[in-house]
Amino acid sequence: MSRTLQHKLHSRIEMATVIADLPLTTQQIEHLALELTGPVKALIAEATATTDEIVPVAYALAEHAGPVDRTITEYAGCRSSIHPEVEEDSPAALLALDMRSTQPDVTATDVPTRTHLTLTVQPQSLHGWIWWRRKFAVGSVLRHGSVVTGTGRYGEITVQLRGENAGDLLDARAVNRSTKKLQDVLAERPAGHPW
Repeated sequence: MSRTLQHKLHSRIEMATVIADLPLTTQQIEHLALELTGPVKALIAEATATTDEIVPVAYALAEHAGPVDRTITEYAGCRSSIHPEVEEDSPAALLALDMRSTQPDVTATDVPTRTHLTLTVQPQSLHGWIWWRRKFAVGSVLRHGSVVTGTGRYGEITVQLRGENAGDLLDARAVNRSTKKLQDVLAERPAGHPW
């Protein structure tokens, strides 16, 4: 369990590092995964403890760890969360509310600070994904399987954009382009023997 948990933690920390654009090296990420395995095992033990006989593993949290509580709501398939210290009329919270209420592609919003928004979308087409990237001026993106992430801006707000199925849409475009090229090549050559 520890080895599997370490690998899972490593991948989650690596993804969080990319999403939050943290300047961590591969060694630092591995060190964090190793150090957090014990505390995470303790949290799992506490969560799954069903009787008084099971005693969770003792652990200590670092002093710099901030509050992880979020006000989380879900409505019509869209999950939204906001940090308790962020006002609901802050710029990022208002933008999140606007995106949730007007854009059906939005599947989740998270507001960790008053000027930062993590926005998860599930565009219906490649043109939809391009529209989201342009809306928030997202330049370069990173791909993790079918999830594509990038950071952009909307006024004073930093927007971390996550396209849940954007990788699949990009794959479909690549297949369509390859198929079109093959069809063009086959159309140029007449059927039968070349001479």
